[in-house]
Amino acid sequence: MSGPDRSERRAIIVRVLFFGPLAESLGEREVEIPLELGTTIAQLIERLGLDDFVSGGLRVAIDGNLVNEFDSAIKDSSELAFLPPVSGG
Repeated sequence: MSGPDRSERRAIIVRVLFFGPLAESLGEREVEIPLELGTTIAQLIERLGLDDFVSGGLRVAIDGNLVNEFDSAIKDSSELAFLPPVSGG
């Protein structure tokens, strides 16, 4: 039986990759995460508890392309890579 609530709550699956200290702090390098259709990058960052990393220079790539704005909705089957800031010296 389908109703309006079912169609409004469509889920998507994304693959998320973590690098460097992010992988170490989360204990994972790669996960698949179900999200509600329309979830933004910023919402995923909040859900993963990575807010502090954003102010420290966290970079995000979707399907291999770096993004600068985190208010875009994530598409089904996307691959998101969370990249910590590169420190030089």
